[in-house]
Amino acid sequence: MRRASAFLARRSLKAHRRAWAAVFAATTAAAALIGAFAFVLGSLLLAEPPVERHAGADAVVAADQQVTYTAKPWGSKPQTARTYLPERVRLVRSAVAKAAAAEGVAKAVADDSVPVAVGGGTGGEPGDGTTSAVGRSWDSAVLTPYRLTAGHAPRTSTEVVVDRALAAAVGGAPGSHVTLQVDGTPRPYTVSGVADTGRRGAAPAVFFTERRLTALAGHPGTVDAIGIVAEKGVPADALRASLDAALPDHVRGDHEVLVLTGAERGQAEHIDALGTRGDLLPLLASVAATVLMVALLVIATALSQAVHQRSGELALLRAVGATPRQLRSAVGREVSRVAGAAAVLGAIGSVPLGLLMRSLLTTDPLPLPVPVWLPFAAGATGALLVALAARPVSMLAARSITRLRPAAALGAARAPEPGEPGRLRTLCGAVLALAGVGSAGAATAQGGQAAAVAASGAATSLIIAVALLGPWIARIAMRVLGAPIRRAGRISGFLAARSAAAHHRRLGAAITPIVLVVAFVCVQLAAGSTLERAADRQAVAALRADLVVTGPAAGLPAGAAQAVREAPGVSAATGVLRSGVVLAHREMGDPKLDRFPVLGVTADQLSDTLDPHVTAGDLTDLTGRGTVAVGKDRAADLGLGTGDTVKLRLGDGTEVRLRVVALYERSLGLGEFMLPREALAGHVSAPNDQRILIRSARGGAAASAVRHALAPYTGVRVRPATADDVRIAPPTSDADNAMMITGVGVIGGFALLAVISTLSLITVGRRPEFHLLRMVGAGRRQVRRMLVLETGLVAVTGLAIGTLVAAIPLVAFAVSTAGTTPYLPPERYGVLVLAVTLAAGAGTMWPGPSGDRFVLGRRD
Repeated sequence: MRRASAFLARRSLKAHRRAWAAVFAATTAAAALIGAFAFVLGSLLLAEPPVERHAGADAVVAADQQVTYTAKPWGSKPQTARTYLPERVRLVRSAVAKAAAAEGVAKAVADDSVPVAVGGGTGGEPGDGTTSAVGRSWDSAVLTPYRLTAGHAPRTSTEVVVDRALAAAVGGAPGSHVTLQVDGTPRPYTVSGVADTGRRGAAPAVFFTERRLTALAGHPGTVDAIGIVAEKGVPADALRASLDAALPDHVRGDHEVLVLTGAERGQAEHIDALGTRGDLLPLLASVAATVLMVALLVIATALSQAVHQRSGELALLRAVGATPRQLRSAVGREVSRVAGAAAVLGAIGSVPLGLLMRSLLTTDPLPLPVPVWLPFAAGATGALLVALAARPVSMLAARSITRLRPAAALGAARAPEPGEPGRLRTLCGAVLALAGVGSAGAATAQGGQAAAVAASGAATSLIIAVALLGPWIARIAMRVLGAPIRRAGRISGFLAARSAAAHHRRLGAAITPIVLVVAFVCVQLAAGSTLERAADRQAVAALRADLVVTGPAAGLPAGAAQAVREAPGVSAATGVLRSGVVLAHREMGDPKLDRFPVLGVTADQLSDTLDPHVTAGDLTDLTGRGTVAVGKDRAADLGLGTGDTVKLRLGDGTEVRLRVVALYERSLGLGEFMLPREALAGHVSAPNDQRILIRSARGGAAASAVRHALAPYTGVRVRPATADDVRIAPPTSDADNAMMITGVGVIGGFALLAVISTLSLITVGRRPEFHLLRMVGAGRRQVRRMLVLETGLVAVTGLAIGTLVAAIPLVAFAVSTAGTTPYLPPERYGVLVLAVTLAAGAGTMWPGPSGDRFVLGRRD
């Protein structure tokens, strides 16, 4: 039996090599895509922030940046949610002495830092020669390590040491003077020495005395971190144990003290890097799950079509005596050989594709590592999943033929394609379609993440339902488009309409991948575009200021806001401080911790510069440390009204209870929460305004007066205000762009390849039909025009159904989260239509009769 099945498999592979080539291409792409996502997920799981400032430290003591929330879901055990805080959690300064006294510690150094603007004179405009640097204490220079190459260490509050790169940039030789602005007006300092770390790419650094740096940092009772230099010969494990014992409770609040060694030391430098990783992981895992679903669906469609096109051949073999086991073995061997070779090639291709995706997602605070074993493990994962999925699918596709008795198989070999799918398939498709519509309806009654999850589930259910109900959709499409095709194409239109009407199953298989790519791309693009457009509109409507003051990345110096308010022609000026808060709540019974960016504002004169469109309460009450304004929709989700209390965790993890003084509508543009500036200032890494919003007096030109008032400050700029100055987040971030390219570009490209391979497979299987048409007198142009019309039918139907499938969850998502209709830029949808049309044309015309000289040439 093995010899017979092996013989049948070899002969079939040779006879149907073009059909199996299409399956091979789709399977290879699926294996490469799955392996690439496994590659990136593995790299992201292993990612750690780089060690730069603490490269010379044997250990770093820092506070745990994580916050937790434990709750008991309904009928389940207590669960704990975790998230990372956006602002630094500091240690009490007394911990430095405790750490220095620990066994095995040679030196413990308080590691604080402040942003510094160096040189450039005054005037405040970009391009004035100002350089951004990090200010540190000279005692902490040993942690990098820096060593003096000229001069001496700073001894007074007016002396500094600059690094070699900064000295070259501003001409800072020992004994010279340099102008530094830390917080307030620039001040001259004497360069006492020049230091060098011996490493390239280090951030420019300025070193003050320990006392001066502590005063400039503004938090004398706490430190950012503690750098540890161990005694010679002390192993890392012993050092960690000693410090753990010496530092049981030296952090504010309920945060643990972490002793970081080795690669972990980078966590103390880049405090939000692991938070970024925590945000990316579930998002990338969700996209990877979609990839897996799409890949398996494409493989199943291609294999089912390939086996189905051979149903007559298999039925004939069954009629002449081949046993069901022999047929199953022959089909299984064919598929295993094709899928096995494709899986190996796809595993190889997953490495460059994974490296490309990794390059899109890696950032300076979080580089993605590539250990030697990762490419092999990722490629093997994709290859194994594809190889394991292929054989069961082929067995299921051939089951209807292999189960027939020989006498019945003889009739099946000559029977036409069944006009309707099976009852079970139809029932499953109908149930999934109803479930998708139901999920979309449920999403309109929810908000936030719950609405997004429900809308995503609706899209998935509807896509699978279309795959199952493909023949029915094809039948409906023919009833709608059949008459126009016949009128437009005459004889070719008649042939196209009759061919499509006689092969609903084949037409449904051709439509499915187009629906898949259109629905997926529309959902991915339109969801972000809808929220971005709504946020832009709200930010534009909220902006009342006509001028804005901006400064360095670390923020504007203290006193700038007051100087602006006193400038002639200024009617109102409001400083804006950006930070974040964490909200602990339950979602469907499960504990959740959500991070929200927030604006800290000064209530005085706020109404003249920013209008959140208050629906209840009064923003003038947004003062002190115990008040908050809440977006109307978020307040409804939490059951809050004015006068109620909401519990939040500020950016550094401090838990506060705030009284709601106002509710407002424009939360997409301005954020879910708005706090007084003084409530945030003590809980951020750098308590400086990022913007000052200015409303000019009527008929007055305040810009020149504001520039004059800010002349003592370095690095500030006055320009017309835009909506981006008050938007809670920028329109698009690097992470958003990377995920869009990864999700839409890579998966959309694979889906388009699936369109080409599926249509190529169908066209290859129709060669006998083309041959017969030529034999009965159809001309080459007529057959080619017939294919063009069929391609148009498939493309139009796929685009229409795919757009409808995307529109259902998108409407639910847009209504629930933005209160508007979905929006997709016309040019993006036009590119999608063009790509789908070209892919459909390539899949149909490339392997079609136009290239078959035997069918269409003179030798007919």
